[in-house]
Amino acid sequence: MTPIEVGGISVGAIVLLIYLGVYIPIALTAVSFVSIWLMRDNFTLAMNLLKITIGESAMEYPFATIPLFSFMGLVVSKAGLGTDIYAVMSSGFRRVKGGIGMATVGANAGFAAVTGSSIASASVFSKVAVPEMLKYDYNPRFAVGVVAGSSVLGMIIPPSAMLIIYSFVAEQSVGEMFIAGVIPGLLLTVAYIGAIWLMGYFTPGFVGGRPADDYEPMPMAEVLRRTLPMLLLIATVIGGIYLGWMTPVEAGAAGAALGLIIAAVRRTMSWRSLWDTLIETGHITASILFLITAASIYSRMLGLAGLPRELEAILAASDLSFVMIMLFYVLLMLFLGTILDTSSIILIVVPLFLPLIEPMGLSLVWFGIITVIGAEIGLLTPPLGISCFVIKATLDDPRITLKDVFLGALPFAGVMLVVLSLLIAFPSLSLVLL
Repeated sequence: MTPIEVGGISVGAIVLLIYLGVYIPIALTAVSFVSIWLMRDNFTLAMNLLKITIGESAMEYPFATIPLFSFMGLVVSKAGLGTDIYAVMSSGFRRVKGGIGMATVGANAGFAAVTGSSIASASVFSKVAVPEMLKYDYNPRFAVGVVAGSSVLGMIIPPSAMLIIYSFVAEQSVGEMFIAGVIPGLLLTVAYIGAIWLMGYFTPGFVGGRPADDYEPMPMAEVLRRTLPMLLLIATVIGGIYLGWMTPVEAGAAGAALGLIIAAVRRTMSWRSLWDTLIETGHITASILFLITAASIYSRMLGLAGLPRELEAILAASDLSFVMIMLFYVLLMLFLGTILDTSSIILIVVPLFLPLIEPMGLSLVWFGIITVIGAEIGLLTPPLGISCFVIKATLDDPRITLKDVFLGALPFAGVMLVVLSLLIAFPSLSLVLL
């Protein structure tokens, strides 16, 4: 077989293995190693490339952002900031049709800005927001759909784990990726709130609910008490990076330290809880580093196979326009999103398309935002929509089926697709802050 044929079969084999449940880094590493061995008929070369990849990947300084932001997110979650921001938002939207749903979106956006995890958001707000919406007679399908839809904000609003993974795969600045994610994240938040208002106006039966008349207006002092810690964290992390006062690693360290101080002041973390948080941070860090190391050997395999150049030649021969190329790319991500998780899509697809995007003069930072949002739609679509599974498992309510979660999330997946189209049509929306 030619290297191109080996490379093509390897990509298919990786997708199949991940779909069958093989751990993503294992699938990437094993298939890439065997493919290099077959292409060069040299076991020693494949082994040496694997050694070099492991050494180079794990020793880069920017990788320090991973444990720092992971620790910050876990500490903030334990400090109860998600519940606080939800209470403030619910008070503000209490008399609006679908107001508690809007409050959930706003709270998720704020929570995402200090955790960077869709799974954490889905878990927290399943316990907080869904029971509250059911209390005020909201349609259960709408209630779980709002939580599922808004949970994906954690993957686009910085500090996002997916933006960090993309930055390493595409060799882009983590700080620039974080800054570029701010406007798209806010745009998606506003689009969700607007969509809820439209659903409440045109399809009131789907939304359901009644005014939360027993919600008392929250005094400004209470609003400040509940929101100031989160605002300080956001200003420290994002503000520090944007103003150039701190590198992403330094911002992660400052945010982690501040989160720990907040948890200590609130007395929400015992020594045992701190130890558990450190252990969980280690697990997350090891998992992400393993992913990135596997992605590195996979990229080297693709380069040896010449698959990116072959794809570029095929698309060039087809004389496709920019619109058609992006349409093909988005459709590919939507398809893969039905069977793979976000990190798998980024690790498999991005190395294939980077050699095609760079010669077109397109910003790789913008391309990263497009990639993450496109892949994130897969969190809401069956059969693998991870956020939907997390919500169902967290609720453990027999009245709400997995089908209800998926159908409730469907309108929000549509909103994401509209926002994604806007970001493709107007790249400046992602790059205006850079």
